[in-house]
Amino acid sequence: MTAKTPPIRLAIHGGAGGIRRDKLTPEREQAFVQVLTQSLQTGYQVLVQGGTSTDAVAAAIVIMEDSPVFNAGKGAVFSHEGHNELDASIMDGASLNAGAVAAVTTIRNPILAAQAVMTNSPHVMLIGTGAEHFAAEQGLEIVEPSYFFVQHRWNQLQKAKENEQIALDHDLETESQTQAKTQNDEKHGTVGSVALDHYGNLAAGTSTGGLTNKRFGRIGDTPIIGAGTYADNRSVAISATGTGEMFIRTAAAYQTAIQVRLQNMPLAQAADDTLAEIAAIGGEGGLIVLNAKGDYALRFNTSGMFRGVIGNDGIVHIGIFPGNEIPAQSR
Repeated sequence: MTAKTPPIRLAIHGGAGGIRRDKLTPEREQAFVQVLTQSLQTGYQVLVQGGTSTDAVAAAIVIMEDSPVFNAGKGAVFSHEGHNELDASIMDGASLNAGAVAAVTTIRNPILAAQAVMTNSPHVMLIGTGAEHFAAEQGLEIVEPSYFFVQHRWNQLQKAKENEQIALDHDLETESQTQAKTQNDEKHGTVGSVALDHYGNLAAGTSTGGLTNKRFGRIGDTPIIGAGTYADNRSVAISATGTGEMFIRTAAAYQTAIQVRLQNMPLAQAADDTLAEIAAIGGEGGLIVLNAKGDYALRFNTSGMFRGVIGNDGIVHIGIFPGNEIPAQSR
């Protein structure tokens, strides 16, 4: 008998946060669904053509980085100084090899730079101008910082500066540094993907523009392996979104993976336990989790998370609010 070909699976997220039905117009919802669908289909094509899980993850994230609707790549938010500072990471579950870039301002697709760090350097993380020089040497597309300018992101910065506030990477409205919570409107957040290829290998990747009005070279969980991204064939592939400081403090991605690996915990339970620990210290967000059998969990402790999944049948499933993901074709 021939060995059964492992299933393929790809899941993505576009950030978790205070998404409100009464604020998400049909036109805005369709814009998000369109990009999520394209992202899933692009990553899926890599997998069905025999590509690796890392290539599928990168391809799916590139689509979201190239869209202004998410806080990554083209849609990145502005720092206090009026710059777009981008972070990304990727990890291969077969080898535990990983790559990341942080605080880059001229790399069109940070996820591709992270992948290049993983595959073409002995390092795990490069930052700032060093990462940009490396990306240029690797032949990646370098753009003027003005490429990332999006008017509504600039408007968000002005509002945040007026109120001396910061906006979380998964919220549209600002949040006071002296308040634990506020009434959040619609999210525009970090993007990520996890994938399982025909070879049975897992991969995970994440990309973000960080926080509106961030200062002092702030870096969140996205480029930190074990916090915002993790992949291990022995457990799961994970991409995170949310309040980055709390995801770092709980080593969120690794904590979830180790619960699955050592305690044989169901994926959803492991993700929920991690999110509960994050909530206990004042954080919120979401995790997408995938194992080598193709099982997955897309979990969040906010009012919504832009998310999607696709498998062997090629049917795109999209979700925004709590509940099961539904086929995009039925919208």
